[in-house]
Amino acid sequence: QVQLVESGGGLVQAGGSLRLSCVASGNIFRIDTMGWYRQPPGKQRELVATITVGGFTNLVDSVKGRFTVSRDNAKKTVYLQMNSVKSEDTSVYYCNARVMSTLQNPYMDYWGKGTLVTVSS
Repeated sequence: QVQLVESGGGLVQAGGSLRLSCVASGNIFRIDTMGWYRQPPGKQRELVATITVGGFTNLVDSVKGRFTVSRDNAKKTVYLQMNSVKSEDTSVYYCNARVMSTLQNPYMDYWGKGTLVTVSS
């Protein structure tokens, strides 16, 4: 099994910064793309940012220039640096990773349980 555990969420004032972390553990042979999604209150889950094993990043327009996604492959960890946060960034943030457990198994998507980020105005 593979587990993803997020940390770093909490209450932050508008304009402030927060750094989310997500560590992958368990039966892992190789990790491909990792990323962050979020689900605002009463809305659908949406993509925030992804990063490939080679470091190629993709961020949605609403967070470009404010958020940065990075990863440490040796630590099996992905980060989301959130700067200049806005009230509309309030969401539960979920970590996602595409993981190959063994060479015989295909890649599968795994999710963390989420961490709540609340931005106060």
